[in-house]
This record gives sequence, C-alpha cells and structure tokens, in this order.
Amino acid sequence: MPRAYVALGSNLGDRETTIRGALDALGREQGIAVVAVSTLIDTEPVGVVDQPRFLNGVAVVDTELSARGLLAVLLELERRFGRRREAAVPQGPRTLDLDLLVYGEDEIDEPGLVVPHPRLHERAFVLGPLAEVAPGLEVPGKGQVETLRARLH
Repeated sequence: MPRAYVALGSNLGDRETTIRGALDALGREQGIAVVAVSTLIDTEPVGVVDQPRFLNGVAVVDTELSARGLLAVLLELERRFGRRREAAVPQGPRTLDLDLLVYGEDEIDEPGLVVPHPRLHERAFVLGPLAEVAPGLEVPGKGQVETLRARLH
C-alpha cells in the first residue's frame, strides 16, 4: 500500500477545528488510513500576504487509492469544508487546503496532478512538519527532506 504525505492548511474560521475535522473525515474514507499527523504550526501567508495567518501541518496516509483517486478525495474534502476553488483568489484565504505532496516513490506530471508537489522544496511551512513525521523521507527527484529543509535556512 503506497504511503502518501498530505499538506494541511487553513487560515479562515476555526483553523484547528477545520483541519482536525478534515483529518477525521479523511480517516473514514474507504482505502485510506491516517498514520501520523505533525504538529500544527502558525505561519505567515506566502504569495498573497494581505490575509490571515495560516495553520499548517502534514499528514501521513497509507492508501489503496491511486494518486489521482487520493487527490479527488482531498479536493472533495476541501469542498465539504467550505473551500470554493473556482471563486477563490489563487494563494488567497481558504478554509481548508489539502495538497498531495508525495505519493510513494512516484513522480507524476499530468494535467491537474503533479507529484511530488512542485513547490514542496521551497516551502518551510511544509518541510518543517514533513521532517517531523518523516525525517528520512526521500522526495522523488528532489532529495531528502532534511537536506531540502537545510537549504532554506
């Protein structure tokens, strides 16, 4: 069963309650087991900076789903928790953000699905929590999480 890593984020409403609710819902999905969750950290927004602070973390999941199947579940959970991607400002405020970071050892570049996440190696708010739950993780095509994290400092 592939192991996947999912970035968690929220900056609208009760951020922690939203993320915890999404994790509970994710764990109830057929073919998905939430194995671990990092500490949730309070972070500055990136990109569009005139918005509330984020709460970010990373979940480790084992899944029987394909990468595209897992992504579909993540997008549906975002929608259930109030995110409307079609009406949103890119990188703007959001009730819930669930990004597929890594899916096993796969490198995927298809319309609507790029794994590993194309900006994972540039984001301390992802690499910190990812290093907490998987310090030795080798990100396909990018390098080891701790090395990627060290490059940002």
